[in-house]
Amino acid sequence: MTSHTAKLTPEQAETLRGILTKREFDASDVPHAVYSFKRPGLSVTWYESGKLLAQGKGTREFVEFTLEPKVLGQAILGYELEMQPEQLEPRLGVDESGKGDFFGPLVVAGVYVNEPISRALHELGVKDSKAISSDKKIANLAKGIRESPGCIHSVVPIGNATYNRLHQKMRNVNKILAWGHARVIENLLGQRHRMEPPPLRAVSDQFARNKATVKSALMEEGRQLELVQMHKAESDIAVAAASILARAAFVERLAALAREFGLELPKGASSRVDAAGVEFLKRHGMKKLGQAAKLHFRTTQKVLTQLGPLNG
Repeated sequence: MTSHTAKLTPEQAETLRGILTKREFDASDVPHAVYSFKRPGLSVTWYESGKLLAQGKGTREFVEFTLEPKVLGQAILGYELEMQPEQLEPRLGVDESGKGDFFGPLVVAGVYVNEPISRALHELGVKDSKAISSDKKIANLAKGIRESPGCIHSVVPIGNATYNRLHQKMRNVNKILAWGHARVIENLLGQRHRMEPPPLRAVSDQFARNKATVKSALMEEGRQLELVQMHKAESDIAVAAASILARAAFVERLAALAREFGLELPKGASSRVDAAGVEFLKRHGMKKLGQAAKLHFRTTQKVLTQLGPLNG
């Protein structure tokens, strides 16, 4: 643990300032900060917004022995799972990556967790992949998840050519997502004999207005499972683990496409993506674009307009 954030009231912040000034810390100036103290292995900064940021190798010790007992008056670090007992129940978590990316596939992933697995993933530092900006950290966490004893997982990548065919047929991204979620759940349930105890439910983000969208895509075995679809489902550690596996697979496959077509393919949808789309069309033509991009995105028309008349 090398960083931690917390929201402090002005009174709590002054209490902490008093503690830090009596210890071997050096005061330093940080933009937008009310105060900042540093010593080897730890920096503690309280910002005008009320946010406290602790960074460095000494973060965990600082949080456990100073911040929580002497400032916040409560022990949270290390007890998060005890405060949310549903996080220890046997269940499946499902999430996807690539939905908002013009280039690259759509990847859906799922994991099975029980109490020991949830504790192992928590210790590993698993959290929503959208809160992790480093592709290297995503890859390392994904490796840790796959190697966690008993953590059964399934990853279903939907390549661009298949994705575009599905979208032409279904005309709806949510239906493709439902199909992908259902396939992952069915894949996991095919390994139910390895799950001890068996899952009580499957948890995912609510991406469709009608919660029956996923259930209608499931086969008989999957329909017997309780489906829980909720906003910000990534707060569930099983869903967070699935989001990391999905993101890791997306990043790997996007890099493979970049190597195949000899062109950097940026994530997301932006002016950089537009520029890459124009360059892709110049080099490879429209037929090949469907092998690397999601053609129903507005980006397709934008790059075609920027490029003008195009043959191929």
